[in-house]
Amino acid sequence: MEVTDLSRFINIGGATMISETDLIIDGKSNTGRMLLLAHGAGQGMASPFLDTIAGGAAEQGFRVIRFNFPYMVKSLKSAKKSPPDREPVLLDTWRSVIQWFVTEGVAPNRLVIGGKSMGGRMASLIADEQGVGGLVCLGYPFHPPGRPEKTRTAHLEAIRAPTLICQGERDTFGRPEEVAGYRLSDRIRIQWIPDGDHSFKPRKASGLDQATNLRSAIEATVKFIEGLQD
Repeated sequence: MEVTDLSRFINIGGATMISETDLIIDGKSNTGRMLLLAHGAGQGMASPFLDTIAGGAAEQGFRVIRFNFPYMVKSLKSAKKSPPDREPVLLDTWRSVIQWFVTEGVAPNRLVIGGKSMGGRMASLIADEQGVGGLVCLGYPFHPPGRPEKTRTAHLEAIRAPTLICQGERDTFGRPEEVAGYRLSDRIRIQWIPDGDHSFKPRKASGLDQATNLRSAIEATVKFIEGLQD
C-alpha cells in the first residue's frame, strides 16, 4: 500500500476541496485501467470494507485509488464526527480527483470510478459527464432505509457508463424485490450478494460469512473491469 499526500492537487477554482489528507494507492496496474473508490457516509477511505475490496482488486493486477471527502478529513483531524458534505461538494470532490488523473495523462475511459454506498452514488451522478470507462457501486443506496418511496434511481434510468452494482440480498437500502421494479438502464448489471446486508455481511444461519461475500464482490468487480471495452 502506498500513501500519497493529496492536498497539493485537489483544487477547484482556487478553493482547496481536500486539504492535508492522503490518497491510498493499492497495486500496480497491469491492465492500464485504474479503479477509483470513494467511501460511504460513516467510515473513511481506510475502512475495513474498502481495505478488503481494494486489496483484493490489487492482487488481481489493478491499481486502486482511494480518497476521503472533505467532511471525513475534518472529522479525522478533529476526532469529532462530522456530517457528510452537501452533494455539490461531494460531486466537485469527485470531479477534482478525476481531473487530476486526467491532467497526469490518464485517459478518462481508463478510469473506473465508484465506491461504497454514498461514495458510489456520487460517482454514478458524474460518471457520464466525466466520460469514465465504467462504474462500480458497492451497496447502492436505492432509497433510505424504511423509505422505499424516496428512490434515488432517476439518473440510473439512462446512464450510459457500463455499471456494476454489488448489492446484498438483505440490504435495507434496496432489496431484490424492490430493485426488480425499478426502470434501470440496460448498461447496469446487478450482482446479488447472498444473504448480505449493506456491507455484505450475512446471517450466521445462512452458513456464509462476510469474508466469502466480500470475495464474491471482488471477483465480480475484477471480471467486470476485465470485460470493459476501450
